[in-house]
Amino acid sequence: MHFQAHQRDALYDIIFNRRDVRRDFLPTPVPEDVVQRLLTAAHHAPSVGFMQPWDFIVIKNHVTRAKIKNGFLSANEASAQMFEGERQTLYRSLKLEGIEEAPLGICITCDRSRTGNVVLGRTIKPEMDLYSAVCAVQNLWLAARAENLGMGWVSILEDQVLYDTLNIPEHLDIIGYFCIGYVKAFQASPDLEQVGWQNRRSLEDAIHYESWQPDS
Repeated sequence: MHFQAHQRDALYDIIFNRRDVRRDFLPTPVPEDVVQRLLTAAHHAPSVGFMQPWDFIVIKNHVTRAKIKNGFLSANEASAQMFEGERQTLYRSLKLEGIEEAPLGICITCDRSRTGNVVLGRTIKPEMDLYSAVCAVQNLWLAARAENLGMGWVSILEDQVLYDTLNIPEHLDIIGYFCIGYVKAFQASPDLEQVGWQNRRSLEDAIHYESWQPDS
């Protein structure tokens, strides 16, 4: 299948305008057909040995989301203590999740035993199944942006909160919890860049040709 220039450009627009959204969620429900399109996109991610190790837990219930939010609050306080001075003050001012504001939550897991102990492509690098599940995250994120939905990864959260709240079997690895919903507006640049937490590294600094080149 050959894609036309406008289709190519649309993909790049989606990539460059994707944001980790933590605020400005609207209460508008995400229609079920849209949810199914998002999950279909995530399910079509590449996976090592075609093992498709992911599962998707869809959360809409406000009581469930409130329990997860309480887990975030505990983890966030512990995280804040790891920074000092002005950095801690800035950290505490940041909006780092939209668990209760976003009408939809999705938890993605990875079943590392799905197709047995020996998996094509994972024989030397056993972590490839985890990377595969993260590819599903990226597909979900880009599909969400294409649907004009905001999506945020809540990484400041102990896995045990999700195991207990969502009744996840202990043999599964948790990849992440994601907040999804329509938003008032998409930011022109990442939040952390806007507040001065971190600037985007230049592409030139990230590229090495033929072998590793140390920073000059």
